Amino acid sequence: MRFNGLNLNLLVVLDALLDEKKIIGAALRLSTSPSAISGMLAKLRVYFGDQLLVPTGRTMALTPLGQELQEPVRALLLRIQATVAHRPTLDIANEKRTFRITVSDYAVQLLIAPLMRRLQAVAPFISIELRPQIENVHQFLRNGETDLSIMPAEFIDPEQPHEHLFEDTFRCIVWNGNTAVGEELDLDTFLQSGHAVVRLGQPSVPSLAESHLDALGLTRRICITTHDFTSLIPMIVNTQMIAITQTRLALDMQERLPVRVLAPPVPLPALRMSMQWHRYQNNDLGHRWLREQLMEVARGLDLPG
Repeated sequence: MRFNGLNLNLLVVLDALLDEKKIIGAALRLSTSPSAISGMLAKLRVYFGDQLLVPTGRTMALTPLGQELQEPVRALLLRIQATVAHRPTLDIANEKRTFRITVSDYAVQLLIAPLMRRLQAVAPFISIELRPQIENVHQFLRNGETDLSIMPAEFIDPEQPHEHLFEDTFRCIVWNGNTAVGEELDLDTFLQSGHAVVRLGQPSVPSLAESHLDALGLTRRICITTHDFTSLIPMIVNTQMIAITQTRLALDMQERLPVRVLAPPVPLPALRMSMQWHRYQNNDLGHRWLREQLMEVARGLDLPG
């Protein structure tokens, strides 16, 4: 199909080239040959009157026009995809579909495990692909590379729809044999102790609790840094270190490990978790159904102690 003299199939190729910035990468993505991609790039260059991509060593760089086209071309393809995927009704028991969810290990434990039990019972042909939270979460959502992002409300993209899921608080956690910490954790002991902390993504950024402590100017002695919350708490067992984590996770770990959960020595802000999706998926019946299931799971969470 042509529009204003452009074969619309070439837009798929253009999108892959602008994203991959390599002819070979675009060819692999579209399951075709590099020579075919080169030929289509030549046609695109003639149509737009611009090189679009120029060689720079082993990769290619976008021209100014290529940069301008990148987001609107992807948005157009996403809109077309949402339009052709629209169905007037939803037979959830027979729906065959994969949803990609960007989520932290903390939210996996709270939300995804019970969500999968629901799916297995009523929607056995729906599958979930989990993706880690990294620095390009917003870009992946805009590009359609993820269907849902579950994240703290502070990180929500204001350009896309979202919905509140649940709230949590933060607690400190220490090994039962920690001789430096008594029944309560005072600020001096907190600052003098070694700390195990979480840094998320690449490049790594501190968790919300750690960011708040940094903003207060409270310097801690960091002994070890890890990339997720579930590996954080086991690290303090048999040590004098302190960790800060979400209350629900801390209380769950207290049932499994020889650790104590204590109030932090300074007030920490509440953690408000939300889910976000692309606006073109707003009225997608399958996507809406999945969001409703996550809301139901979130409503069933026990309040943190």
